[in-house]
Amino acid sequence: MVEVTGEPSPDQEPTAPPAAGGGLPTLVRRRFATVDSQLDRLSWLATAVVVAIAAILRFVGLSSPKGKIFDETYYAKDGYGLISRGVEWNYKDNVPSYVVHPPLGKWLIGLGEWAFGYQDADSKVSVPGHLMTTAPEFGWRFSAAVVGTLSVLLLVRIGRRMFRSTVLGCAAGLLLALDGFHLVLSRAALLDIFLLFFVLAAFGALVLDRDARRRRWARALDDGLDPSRPGRAGRLPTGWRTWPWWRLAAGVLIGCACAVKWSALYFVPVFALLVIFWEVGVRRSAGVRRPWRDTLLDELPWLVLAGVLMLGTYLATWSGWLLTDDGYYRLASSPHYATASLSDRPVIGPLINLFEYHRAAYGFHAQLDDAHKYQSWPWQWLLLGRPVAFYWSGDGACGEPTCASEILLLGTPLLWWSFLPALVALAWLGLARRDWRAGAILLSVAAGLLPWFAFALQGRTMFAFYAAPAVPFLVLAVVYVLGALIAPAGGDVGEVAPLVPGDPSYERRLVGSVAAGAYVLLVGLCFAYFYPIFVGKLLPYSDWLSRMWLDGRWI
Repeated sequence: MVEVTGEPSPDQEPTAPPAAGGGLPTLVRRRFATVDSQLDRLSWLATAVVVAIAAILRFVGLSSPKGKIFDETYYAKDGYGLISRGVEWNYKDNVPSYVVHPPLGKWLIGLGEWAFGYQDADSKVSVPGHLMTTAPEFGWRFSAAVVGTLSVLLLVRIGRRMFRSTVLGCAAGLLLALDGFHLVLSRAALLDIFLLFFVLAAFGALVLDRDARRRRWARALDDGLDPSRPGRAGRLPTGWRTWPWWRLAAGVLIGCACAVKWSALYFVPVFALLVIFWEVGVRRSAGVRRPWRDTLLDELPWLVLAGVLMLGTYLATWSGWLLTDDGYYRLASSPHYATASLSDRPVIGPLINLFEYHRAAYGFHAQLDDAHKYQSWPWQWLLLGRPVAFYWSGDGACGEPTCASEILLLGTPLLWWSFLPALVALAWLGLARRDWRAGAILLSVAAGLLPWFAFALQGRTMFAFYAAPAVPFLVLAVVYVLGALIAPAGGDVGEVAPLVPGDPSYERRLVGSVAAGAYVLLVGLCFAYFYPIFVGKLLPYSDWLSRMWLDGRWI
């Protein structure tokens, strides 16, 4: 993968020409250009506005509807069990709960319950919050709203860094903030918003690692490094200060993602490939004689270490299960179950039992083929072929004889129906420009979607929310195309230069800018129209039915 980096961002300090007889050539400097670490105040102000919009949409009315909706009936209870006993617990029957997902997402849900209180009528549990007592629904949905808002913040900054444009970064964050699919997941105590967040955070850490590595090569070349020399003389100096800290952080973050749902594992090989491709590209740009060989020799140990950190992080999230005797499958001598494959041996026993627990959970997922009213196939997801109803009620007064209140996990239609054409355009533009950003986005989308097509061939029961980790990358695909519309002819995506009459590309850029702005505005209007069925607002039945498009497939 050959890299094209484009010009520096408008807030970056200009690069001084190299001194005669040494330093980094101007052409190579441009290829090493990155967004300056001292981001300008204006970009953070714009970011704050977008994040504020996302926060308002996610927190206002968070306690409504009352009671547990959809799979909150599992995860809200599991979250409380984790913060009160260290493991998921069935308080109604006073036995350990058998769960099939790792605990981190439920730990985060439990933090909100610890802070704001929890109540469950079935098991007669009612506890006040340690910070304040609110409606119990606010407690178990709080963490999802926080993480959903933070994911918008992440996408703004990642988009800005990748495209070197505050405008495009904020456009990415705003489109994610106005996506009904993301909004619904941000207002419910389910696991998928946490999975999305940690996958996106790991990707952002790798983008930062890429920029840091390019800065190191630029400094080394300025200091006289000759990459054409054999052996270590032509490679970067080593030392703990030069460690790829952001890459190691990505290992921790993808470990967190796996500790929410195992489907994060699909991103691991893709992210490893991105690191290798980017390293080969930077070495080739610097003039290294054997970029592939040197990359594999120098970077594979770091990838292995990142993998060790990923595994260690994952195991750490099971600490409640490992450090207590209450968890399901924790002890072979437990009265709640009996199986010959468990062990009570010290130290090694808990690890054996944890392995058996994982094997049983994997068996559950592999055999999950029961029909469900809201199941769908991967080829339906981007077309919004079968959204999931989280909540429905016909009760209440709305001024009409019949009323309806629903929370429908539905992407904002105009945005989601833009994803497929945006991916096609992204692939074409990326190949034509040999742009690393297009490759990174496409591979990440593939990691989030393509594995489910293989499972579909096996008849596995699946739901639209399985696509959640791919959504930020799909939004980046749309924004990439918008950037191509407003960039000067032959310019880099994200080069938002002033429109000047007389410029050869003035008319094209003017039309592109108007089209891009109109598109974002129309997405906002589309979101506003469907907003009542994203948050469960009570509507006259006729108004609700008018939002059930695709010949009633959304009902």
